[in-house]
Amino acid sequence: MKKMSLRTRVLTGTVVVAALGAGTFGAMSANASTPAAAPATTVKADTANRNLQQTTHLTLDAAKKAADAALDAAKKENQRIAVSVVDRNGNTILTLRGDGSGPQAYESAEKKAYTAVSWNAPTSELAKRLAQAPNLKDIPGTLFLGGGAPVQVKGAPVAGIGVAGAPSGDLDEKFARAGVAALAK
Repeated sequence: MKKMSLRTRVLTGTVVVAALGAGTFGAMSANASTPAAAPATTVKADTANRNLQQTTHLTLDAAKKAADAALDAAKKENQRIAVSVVDRNGNTILTLRGDGSGPQAYESAEKKAYTAVSWNAPTSELAKRLAQAPNLKDIPGTLFLGGGAPVQVKGAPVAGIGVAGAPSGDLDEKFARAGVAALAK
C-alpha cells in the first residue's frame, strides 16, 4: 500500500471531521424541540372553489329500494331476473340475483345499468342507434339490449338500473322502470 503525503492526510482528515460535524449538526437540528416551520404556501379547498364539482349519488338504501321494486315487479309476472344499480360513474352499488335467474343475468344486468347511465337513456333506445353507429357495441362494459334505465335528477343521470333474465328486453326494461319509479315514492 502506498503511503500518503502529510498534506493528503491532513486534507482527508479535515474532510472527514467536517462531514462528521455536518452530520452531527443535522441530527441535532432534526431533533430540536422547536417545531418545523409551516410550509410557505398552503392549499385550501372549499366548495366555493371553482375547481370542484358536487354530484348527487344514490344511497345504498335507495339502491336497495329500487332493486327490490324491480325484483317484486318481475316476481308478479313470474319472471326470474337479476337487477343491478350503478352510480353516475358506472360503479356498481349493488347487484341482486333473484331466485332462479340465469347465470348470464348478473353480468348482463350490470352492463345494462352502466350503459343506461353512461348515455342517460333507456338501453332499448340506445339499441336502435346501433344501425347508425355499429361501433357503439365495442365500448367495453356496455350492452345495447333493452333492460336498462337511467335514474335522473333534474334531467341529469345519477344512477342506472339494469335488469336481465326475462325472455325479452321489453320486460327487463319494464322491471327496471319499476325500480326507477320506486325512487320517486
